[in-house]
Amino acid sequence: MAKKDTNQHIAILQDIRNKQFKPVYLLMGEESYYIDLICNAIIEYALQDWERDFNQTILYGADVDDFAIVVNAAKRFPMMAERQLIVVKEAQNIKGVDNLLYYLQKPLMSTILVICYKNGTLKNKKIVTGIEQIGVVYESKKLYENQLPAFINNYIAAKNLSIDPKATSMMADFIGPDLSRLSGELDKLSLSLPEGSMRITPELVERNVGISKDYNNYELLNAIVTKDVAKATRIVRYFEQNPKNNPLIVTINVLFNFFANLMLCYYSPDKSESGIMKELNLRSSFQARDYTIAMRTYNAFKCIDIIALIRLYDARSKGIGSGASSNDSDLLRELVFKIMH
Repeated sequence: MAKKDTNQHIAILQDIRNKQFKPVYLLMGEESYYIDLICNAIIEYALQDWERDFNQTILYGADVDDFAIVVNAAKRFPMMAERQLIVVKEAQNIKGVDNLLYYLQKPLMSTILVICYKNGTLKNKKIVTGIEQIGVVYESKKLYENQLPAFINNYIAAKNLSIDPKATSMMADFIGPDLSRLSGELDKLSLSLPEGSMRITPELVERNVGISKDYNNYELLNAIVTKDVAKATRIVRYFEQNPKNNPLIVTINVLFNFFANLMLCYYSPDKSESGIMKELNLRSSFQARDYTIAMRTYNAFKCIDIIALIRLYDARSKGIGSGASSNDSDLLRELVFKIMH
């Protein structure tokens, strides 16, 4: 059975926790977080602790020359246990994947074979189809920037906690789509909550992650949306003084995503907060509010000009047509000024 949407990892994990295992799992894709999440769950639930010494084998692509070695391991019978577990990590580095074809025709049902294929997808359609017929094929895709708030909110909700929308934006903007790092930082925040507190605040993020609650991309965007020139100037100056924590490429990405979405809002038949939430697939009215304010501040023609400006300064930041001003600080200062005037 094929599971190719990252949202489907929940169903796979539920089956694993219920000890409903398939003989073969192919976990592949660009996003390693979900691959590791599913693999670790199988390792946790497939065997009892006392069964692991003789029935759990973890192979690494750097140490395995050919998939024939994986197949031979999978053909072994378990010792004093119902099943054995074979986990293949870094499988993208192993040659001879065709050797799997023969095993897939008659897999050993007492073996759980987990193949972790990162940084891409397995292109051998016969292998993929063969695994789909008897097991699970899961493609773990990178999340888009606009999907990060939902990931953060869901991750925190699973811990029976809540997170302030501003704190969500701070985390998404600062860390970006590195889900392994993002989940690690969210775990750290959860453990840092004061006794009796159930909500992650911007102040908690500032203290524990190192992001300023007053000087970040979210606050810069807010200043631009409301045309608060003084606030925008202060934030740009702070970014100039702290370039490592505030790279220009991240700021440009945040600005581009916002104004590209804003362009969609002008064509939305329902321009209320609820209508914008539906149009942009947002999870909270807090996020939609910025767009409704921006539509009053900037008309559609100005929005088009802003998107063109952002593209221009993105190119200049990469050394394309940079002219006299190629310093990141100068570029950001110019860009923000031209957007707001």
